[in-house]
Amino acid sequence: MRLKLLPIVGVFLLLSSLAKAQFLMDMIDTTKNLGKGMFSLYQKYDAMRFSGYIQPQFQLAQGKGIETYAGGNFPDHVNNRFMLRRGRFRLDYQRYNANQMPVVQFAFQFDGTERGVFIRDFFGRLFENRWDVFSVTTGMFARPFGYEVNLASSDRETPERGRMSQILMKTERDLGAMVTFEPRRQDNPFRFMRIDAGLFNGQGLNASSDFDSHKDLIARVSVKPQRLNAANWLLSGSISCLYGGYEQFTNYIYKVGGDVFKVDSSAANVGKIAPRHYYGADVQLKIPNGKKGGFTELRAEYIRGVQTATLSSSESLYAIPMNGTVNAPLYVRNFDGAYFYFLQNLGSPKDLIVLKYDWYDPNRDVNGTQIGATGAGFTKADIKYNTFGAGYVHYFDANTKLMFYYDWVKNETTALTGYTEDVKDNVFTCRIQYRF
Repeated sequence: MRLKLLPIVGVFLLLSSLAKAQFLMDMIDTTKNLGKGMFSLYQKYDAMRFSGYIQPQFQLAQGKGIETYAGGNFPDHVNNRFMLRRGRFRLDYQRYNANQMPVVQFAFQFDGTERGVFIRDFFGRLFENRWDVFSVTTGMFARPFGYEVNLASSDRETPERGRMSQILMKTERDLGAMVTFEPRRQDNPFRFMRIDAGLFNGQGLNASSDFDSHKDLIARVSVKPQRLNAANWLLSGSISCLYGGYEQFTNYIYKVGGDVFKVDSSAANVGKIAPRHYYGADVQLKIPNGKKGGFTELRAEYIRGVQTATLSSSESLYAIPMNGTVNAPLYVRNFDGAYFYFLQNLGSPKDLIVLKYDWYDPNRDVNGTQIGATGAGFTKADIKYNTFGAGYVHYFDANTKLMFYYDWVKNETTALTGYTEDVKDNVFTCRIQYRF
């Protein structure tokens, strides 16, 4: 009986194979309805790209429960932790015209970790196609300020952005609209530059909504990498400006006068704009290592300006500060800060040594034991920090890299309790990144 069934089974398999082959041929043949449909589907979705990465890591801190900008504060009784620092998934869609120039783009990006799922990018970009130089971006996207703020976390050679970058522009992104001048044709004489200018809410991703009607104007003029000599040294840089602020919902505004915070309690203060003004410049120099492969790279960025925040923190505001049921006073400080990178490949693009120094001084008008002096009104929000970081990065391939990094963090010595000497808050990070 089984022998009689074999020819029947064989014929069935043959017919199934032929049917499957015919189905696949119909998918390819654009003269058939199925082929036309599949080609249309390909045309529609070929412009869609998926990407993402995850960053599992282990950290060891110098003390338990430290406050840190190396991935967030440690819990009170913890000095080591495993964590998923970032888990990003991004979808990009972009269409081109007959001349292969972009017409429209939009992007969605989510961040999922053990702490929850959050949005990162939700924006659309429209390109003009008469001169191929302008585009307009609207939605949630990175603020066009500086180099480090706009360097993707998956590409950065250090675990985190510097203290200054995180304090001034936490989560880097904001809701707004931006116009970009960036020539896309090869023969345009201004193809070497890019200009971004936009208006933003100002509160960033941490805010559930805009809390005032004032908008931040942010602009950046950048020069793309330019070859300096026959050895292919590449130099790039930019200047940036943020001119914004917050509506004052309180009449109590504190500013430094002499060695103390002085209050202006005029009722006319309510409704005025407390300043948030940043001015920055950055530069990058990349030097090929010749036959050894890889590069030597130097980066530097300096930012200074005026920041309005609260008594206990110099972080940018994301909500109206409150003391119980009343509006808290605002504190205006002059600040500055900078960072310097030295990157060196070790005879191969796969191995990289990273050295970084940065400082952030939230209040340039005071220092040392002036902070904590009786009656002066200064707090830990006025303390200057210097951070030196050193690390090693190994790129297994285009999709995987391993990072070892150590942050030496040093605060200035003050008269403030808990900060009369350097706080023990150094952090070691071991991270592996998987990317697709």
